[in-house]
Amino acid sequence: MTAAFRLFVFVAATLFFALPATSQQTAPEGDMVLVADRVYVTPDNILIAEGQVEALQGDVRLRAKKIEYDGSSDIIKVTGPIHFQQSDYVRIVASYAELDKDFRTAVLKSARLVMNEHVQMASVELHRVEGRYNVLHKTSVSSCQVCDNGKPPLWQIRARRVVHDQEERQVYFDHAQLRVLDVPVFYFPQLRMPDPTLKRANGFLIPELRQNSQLGFGIKIPYFLTLGDHKDLLLTPYLSEHSTTLEFRYRQAFRNGRMQWEGAVSDDSFYPSQPRYYLFADGAFDLKRDYKLTFNVQTVSDRAYLQDYNYSDEDRLTSDIALRRSRRDENTRIALYHYKSLRASDDNDTLPSWVGIAETERRYFPKIIGGEARMTLQLRGQYRTSDLDTDGGDIDTDTDGRDAVGATAAMWWRRNWTLNNGLRTGITGELAADTYYTDQDAVYQGTESQITPTVAAHFRYPMSKLGADGSTYVIEPLAQISYSGGDTLNIANDESSRVEFDEGNLLALSRFPSTDRRERGAVGAVGMNWARYDPNGWQAHLSFGQVYHQSPHPDFSLTSGLSGTTSDFLMAGQITTQNGLQLMARGLWDGTTGFNKASARAGWTNKKLWLDASYIWLRADAQEDRTQNLSEWVLDTRYRMSRHWTASADWRFDAAAGESAEAGIGFEYRNECVKIGLSVSRNFVNSATVRPSTDIGLTVALLGFSVNAKDKSYNRTCSANAG
Repeated sequence: MTAAFRLFVFVAATLFFALPATSQQTAPEGDMVLVADRVYVTPDNILIAEGQVEALQGDVRLRAKKIEYDGSSDIIKVTGPIHFQQSDYVRIVASYAELDKDFRTAVLKSARLVMNEHVQMASVELHRVEGRYNVLHKTSVSSCQVCDNGKPPLWQIRARRVVHDQEERQVYFDHAQLRVLDVPVFYFPQLRMPDPTLKRANGFLIPELRQNSQLGFGIKIPYFLTLGDHKDLLLTPYLSEHSTTLEFRYRQAFRNGRMQWEGAVSDDSFYPSQPRYYLFADGAFDLKRDYKLTFNVQTVSDRAYLQDYNYSDEDRLTSDIALRRSRRDENTRIALYHYKSLRASDDNDTLPSWVGIAETERRYFPKIIGGEARMTLQLRGQYRTSDLDTDGGDIDTDTDGRDAVGATAAMWWRRNWTLNNGLRTGITGELAADTYYTDQDAVYQGTESQITPTVAAHFRYPMSKLGADGSTYVIEPLAQISYSGGDTLNIANDESSRVEFDEGNLLALSRFPSTDRRERGAVGAVGMNWARYDPNGWQAHLSFGQVYHQSPHPDFSLTSGLSGTTSDFLMAGQITTQNGLQLMARGLWDGTTGFNKASARAGWTNKKLWLDASYIWLRADAQEDRTQNLSEWVLDTRYRMSRHWTASADWRFDAAAGESAEAGIGFEYRNECVKIGLSVSRNFVNSATVRPSTDIGLTVALLGFSVNAKDKSYNRTCSANAG
């Protein structure tokens, strides 16, 4: 058995050194076991193990018909069929092998090497050179399922010679042919590809063919550059009939954060006298004392560029830089924002394009009075590039060049009690001081200040019941009464012109989104929450509510649902089932003419289907600069029709106008070695800056090398290879 043990050391170690570098770093440890029908030494001092020879060590397994070790020449001969396996990463099958004593040189006959359970290399002869290179002669390489039925794989690369450099983890091909169903398609004198273990490597990525009704036929050829371990650059030339474009993406990771920059530069026939471009960037960094620095950049050369090249549907761009800190009892933010509208109806000079804000909120738990207290300090400002102090005659009635600065200091306190009968009640108090300075406005020029005291009491009475079927029912009536003093500031309504009334702010002290407007006088709110939790996994929630004002607030618009002394009736519901279906809906019903605002969303996710559908309805509201009703459907779905075929579709329908805004459909075929995608999309929008266009895209990816193909649900089997 000592001789057998020595034999296994030679064989296992030799074949182990033939593995790629990543496998060498995890060499198996522990006892070695050799099992064979016969083990003996010949008179010529040759140790032989034969029969069903199997050697095991850790996750290494070697099976062969016969193994010979010649001590005089230090040559190991292995007679096959030979099966060698290291975990699930490398499998080698050969008919015959000779190995030297240094484990750095080997010759394998009729060898087939399978890497990462995916890429197969079959060759007449495999040479192991200098402990680093695997050299294969007359080789066929493919990631497709190969069966013993005589049929060729879907695709393969045939080469006179293939060199696998395990240190660089690269595969080099000499005189390579790409064959599809054994028909030569492309010839490459030299070809380099990464082996399946390399996550990042320099080289070309999957090209994409595109047909656009405006740009014409074109091709995208991406090239990936690694710039060290922590950064990379992707360059994508896009050549079409009417445009020459260079797309790019730069990424870098740091010890304390990351950033990404992406964009494109184009020379096209639409704007022949100037280059067109866009640049999007974002980043986040962790600083000392729990601070986080984030930035976001969005800029474009003209209003139509993003739509013309199908880069983004954004019609308002936001750039910002912010310093934040969030702790258990603190939330601090210092930020500067820049906004740019791409809508043809907007004039960026008259919009508040620059907005700055500095705020902090601290939380305390005073022992003398109990409860929870919060202190808020806020400073904010907005700037327009226009110098006009009146309305210049555009579509809105706002002063074109108005600039403003506001400051707020507030103290807030709340204490809750739960009574013996289950009633939960509490009181809330707040004292807020607001100061605003308005400049370059003929109507609101100057400084306005106000102190607003607020007191409120709220009540909740949650009740639960266990049904006969094991379901749990919860019902919770709730109510609040509050009073706020002071008067509305005589300033322009720049920050609170769009109000959202929902179940989240039903019991808020003020439902305006900012402090330039506050609710005044006596205000009452009532509501009801209901929920059902089924033991089988599905659940349902319903919420209802209404708000009552002592006197109407003029800055609540019609569709806010809060105009008048009695608000619209708030209704909201949600259903979640155990099979992945989610339904959500919310609406504001005025009790007479119908809904002023409504939205609904449906989502369904399972093994075959992903679906997201939404609907929104907004009544025309002059106070929100909306002259017509807004009604829109949006659908986005993906369905796996069979093992290899997947269909996708997206659609945006303007129900108020009775016409589609966008539509698209796509099909994808995928198996273990190839992915083919075909997509067709149409943009129907026609405006002063955006023209209708149709876009067709085709991609073909050979899986197994640099493309991730770990999902085995697409793999074919030899019993059903045609599937």
